[in-house]
Amino acid sequence: MAPPNDYQHGDSTLHLVDTKEYAPSIASNSLKTRYYRPSSEGYDLEISPGEDELPPIDGGIQAWLFLLAAAILEALVWGYAFSFGIFQDYYSAHAPFQGSGNIAVIGTCAMGIAYLIAPLAIVIMILIPRLAPWVSTIGVVIMCLSLALSSFATNVTHLILSQGIGFGIGGCFAYTPSILFMSEWFVKKKGLAFGIVWAGSGISGVIFPLTIEWLLDQHGIETTLRVSAVTLFILAAPFLYFHRPRLPVRAAVRHDRLNFRFVYNKVYLIYQLGNTVEALGFFLPTICLPMYARSLGANEFLSSLTVTLVNLTSVFSSVLAGFLSDRYHVTTIILISTVGTVLSVFLLWGFAVTLPALYVFCTAYGLLAGGFSSTWSGIANEIQKANPDSDATVIFPFMETGRGIGNVVSGPLSETLLRADNWKGRASGAYGSGYGALVVCTGGTAIVGGISVVARQLKWI
Repeated sequence: MAPPNDYQHGDSTLHLVDTKEYAPSIASNSLKTRYYRPSSEGYDLEISPGEDELPPIDGGIQAWLFLLAAAILEALVWGYAFSFGIFQDYYSAHAPFQGSGNIAVIGTCAMGIAYLIAPLAIVIMILIPRLAPWVSTIGVVIMCLSLALSSFATNVTHLILSQGIGFGIGGCFAYTPSILFMSEWFVKKKGLAFGIVWAGSGISGVIFPLTIEWLLDQHGIETTLRVSAVTLFILAAPFLYFHRPRLPVRAAVRHDRLNFRFVYNKVYLIYQLGNTVEALGFFLPTICLPMYARSLGANEFLSSLTVTLVNLTSVFSSVLAGFLSDRYHVTTIILISTVGTVLSVFLLWGFAVTLPALYVFCTAYGLLAGGFSSTWSGIANEIQKANPDSDATVIFPFMETGRGIGNVVSGPLSETLLRADNWKGRASGAYGSGYGALVVCTGGTAIVGGISVVARQLKWI
């Protein structure tokens, strides 16, 4: 829609927009003349003669409540998805699933789908704008209903459809509105805001596995899944009201936002290459660290402590990386993460032959590698600079997809590396423990994750 009239306000030209295409603002139920400034997110309110303005950006109670809601939903979705290893151990040892193949596919579907279909969820919300405020609610309902249905499963196929595919779809729709709405609530502090949201999954990644393991031991699988479904809904429900857009909902569809030409641009391709390969390596230690700890003599609790340390320290890393990305070029943050991760993998994990040394690595790895996702806001800005017609909100979920590819591939890759390792007994430290190829692959993918740093120095981006 072309704005029909202009209004000069200071140095800016503002546009009079037909308010019939907008729902009433949060602050008022009346429809009055409003002036909007064009932005990548549509038309942002600049002046509202005769009525209160929209909630402030980068602060204010409503912005922080939105951020809290986004962090809670992120924590519920990914904290539960990342806890699937607990379920996998249970299914493998208990009837009626004991001895069944494809148990690992359940977790792969849950996490992979939640990552991979993020662009589809964003497109749906852009094409049907009036649906957008309700998408997170729909997602939570699907997610919890899928878990409840999985409690009636009698074979692995049922679990793949419910706890895997159903949970993945519901989880994706529960958290992706955060991506669409974040640019409306936070601009100068967007990196910090996303960092806080990603930190939510780190916190729940510590709490959920312990809780789920206790429930399984005490009450079995059926009760655990049903209690999980009810608990997730109860925890999510109070925050769904605040998980909403800041700008009035448009009735008209902004097809111009669905510009995907950036996927052919070298800036996007370089950043996405680093993002995807880094993700592929990032998940390898979290898959294999408990097994490596057991090879050093750790009991069940001490072996699970390795992943707990990675998740816990990732909380601080996510917030710090997001904070820094608002103040420095994104490749600076990627450089810090890459160099620190590479050194910790090759030197700390590579020569860790005792549990204390392994725990030092887990702490360092979480602090240095755990915040990589918080660079996505800065990456999206750089891609948008090279592609001015693209929308940062559309770019962002493609970074999620890249991480999803890495997540899905990391499972089978870890098994292949463990089988193919031929350094056992021929090298020192972890390199000769049977996990050497996995250590080298993790460090190598971390190096490739920093390709954007080199590309910037060579003026490729």
